[in-house]
Formats: sequence, C-alpha cells, structure tokens
Amino acid sequence: MNRLKGKQKNYLFYVEHDYSYEILRPLQKEIKKQGDRVCWFLVGKQINNHLSETELELKTVKEVIDYNPQACFVPGNTIPNFIPGLKVQVFHSLEWKKKTTFRIRDCFDLYCTHGPSTTNKFNILKQKHQHFDVIETGWPKTDALFEATPINFPEARGPIILYAPTFSPKLTSAVELYGAIKKLSAKQSWFWIIKFHPKMDPKLVDQYREIEGKNLKIIETDSIAPLLKSAELMVSDTSSVIGEFALLKKPTITLNNLMPDDYVINISKHTELESTINDVLADKAAIYKEVVAYAKQLHPYYDGQSSRRVLQAVTNMSEKNINHLKAKPKNIFRHIKMRMKLNYWRF
Repeated sequence: MNRLKGKQKNYLFYVEHDYSYEILRPLQKEIKKQGDRVCWFLVGKQINNHLSETELELKTVKEVIDYNPQACFVPGNTIPNFIPGLKVQVFHSLEWKKKTTFRIRDCFDLYCTHGPSTTNKFNILKQKHQHFDVIETGWPKTDALFEATPINFPEARGPIILYAPTFSPKLTSAVELYGAIKKLSAKQSWFWIIKFHPKMDPKLVDQYREIEGKNLKIIETDSIAPLLKSAELMVSDTSSVIGEFALLKKPTITLNNLMPDDYVINISKHTELESTINDVLADKAAIYKEVVAYAKQLHPYYDGQSSRRVLQAVTNMSEKNINHLKAKPKNIFRHIKMRMKLNYWRF
C-alpha cells in the first residue's frame, strides 16, 4: 500500500448515489491541487452520470483493479474487498442520530469523522472491533459550503426561505406542507426556494411545480450550498441538510422531526407554519446560541480545509501501514452480494 514519495498518487471515488458528487468534488479539487489523480467509479442503477468532460471515469472492475488506487473514498455504506487500496468512509451526510450511521459493515479501514458527535462514538466502536482506524477530519462537502456564493434572486421581495424536505415517504413533510406552502407563496412577503432530494417522489415534485410562481421557485442543482447561503431560514423535517444549515448559524423549522432538540424549532401541524416563520424571522437571535452549540459538536471546522485533512489522514495511515489492525470478519454473504451487483467473479 505504501507508495514512493514524489510519485503521483491514484485515488478512487466509489459512488452509488447522485448526492456523492457534491460530497466528493471538493476532495477532487484538493487531490488535483496536490498534483495527484482521481477517477470515479459509478456503481449500480441509482446513480446518474453527471461527470464533466474533465472528470475521469473507470467503467469496469478490471479498469479499477489495473488503476490500483492508493485509497478509495466512499460516501456510502459498503465497498467490495477486491477493490484495491485503503477503504475510506467519508459518509453521505452529517447525520449522527440514526443507529445506521454507526453500523459497522466490515468494509472500511478508516473512518474520517466530522466532529465530536460522530468521533466519540466511532472511537468506542474502534476499541470494540479493532479492524479500522478513526481520524476526525471534518466533511469534504463543507469545503464548498464555506466557499459558496449566495445566489441573487432579484425577484425576491422579502426574506428568502429554503424548503428542503427529506425524500422518505414515511418522514417527508412535502405532503402535509404542500397546502401551507401554496398558500404562503401566494403572499408577497416571503420568497420560497425549494430543493428536492434526488430520490423524491416525482409525482410530488410535479405537484409543487404547479404552484411555481413569482414567490416560489424550484431549483434543480447538484449543489445545495449556494441555496443554503442564500436563505435566511430553512423549513425541513428530518433531512440531514439541517446540520449543514446549522454550520452557517441559521435557524431551521422542522415538521415532526423524529428527535427534535433545542437547535431546531419543531412543529407538529402544518397550521403552525406561518406563525412560526413570523416568530423566527422576528427574533432569529432567540435560537442562535443553541444552533452554534450544536454546530460545534457536529462539525467544529470552518476553515474549508476538511478535504486536505482527509488526504493527510490517508497519507499518515498509508505510511504507517495497516498491519496493526485486526483482520476484518469475512462477511461472506455481504461480499457475494457486492460481487453479484458488479457481476465480478474473479478471485
């Protein structure tokens, strides 16, 4: 795994979902800045090819193996053990409350955590399993967040509100809030920008398209960062983007958040939305202290250098080798499923 100093390093992005682009492109930028090379490997039917002409893609497992990456970065749950290189988990969100975030699937050598809320728990798991390392680096996606420029909406006549619901049919607020948002967007006091998750039910998206107008705009983009910078207030539910908005020290109103805390204003009925928005916009300082405290535990890095720290963590681990780690459990069934997905049977 060790490479000679001064040689160009090969890195791989192993991706299965469209949200990976926004997470990994800041890391790609830093890799290129350091004079190294990175290729993308798009896996499965849920990922759409949004690569630019300047981004390199490997299309077969054989190409990946021949490429022989020093490290593979994964904003997902698994990666096959026959893919070469250090397996690095960079996570698909800042989420830390769900139990699945901390499920060890015996695939990774290194977990690059975001802040105390994830690092502390993964360090406990590290001591238990002893077949991976944990280094707190911050999240690469936030590099773009802090660098992003707000979008100018000249048609906005009042405060800009971002609506960013989760896609899960059981958890999304998009159904219940449709009528309220339709009604409120008919008023000129607020300007709504809506960013749907790529997995959102297309029928729901079409329903919201019908109410687009001078005070409501649906934005289709791979990058939510400029929208987060543009908005004064966000409305959501259980979406992990709440954490990203908190890093900007801005308030969020949630509908039926599963685990509400002091850093959000949670409502239980759509009829409460208008009055709650009025209250928050009138006194954003009321929740500021709680939002800042939450952000400090979630992701205490505001320097836009998380990608650099991730690469340094990989370099440090590669140089000291990983022989100090215990062998991973074979987990034969899981790896057979991954081989089936990639239709790769060479051993």
